[in-house]
Amino acid sequence: MATVAQLEALSRPAVEALGCELWGVELQFGKKQQLLRVYIDKPDGVNVEDCARVSRQLSINLDVEDAIAGEYRLEVSSPGMDRPLFHLSQYQRYVGHRVQIRLQMAFEGRKNFKGILRAIENDELIVQVDDTEYVLPFELVDRARLVPEYE
Repeated sequence: MATVAQLEALSRPAVEALGCELWGVELQFGKKQQLLRVYIDKPDGVNVEDCARVSRQLSINLDVEDAIAGEYRLEVSSPGMDRPLFHLSQYQRYVGHRVQIRLQMAFEGRKNFKGILRAIENDELIVQVDDTEYVLPFELVDRARLVPEYE
């Protein structure tokens, strides 16, 4: 069974060869089958054809490498406006934006933070929630997303 990092490494060359950026990979375990969700992005946006091309190529690569044991479903999509954030470098792009972060364990008495990403310093995220700034260690992040601001 491949890890998420291994699946990401296996997927990256195929995604990039098709003119897209590999934004992130999620692997979810279900009762009957697993779900491999691959997020792709492009500067001018991702369309359905991009997702279909990447899906076809990844399906071949995953089957040849026998990367996932048992049945799985592959889903390729754009990260969307409420894009998940996977890597520290992605957070840097969104300093000044609203984010929602869930930690693996409580930090300063809480696990969930929704506020403005103020800065990245070393491996820590500085998030302003209301009038309080929190310094969150990146290694404690379980999930994070942008919070779209609608006009």
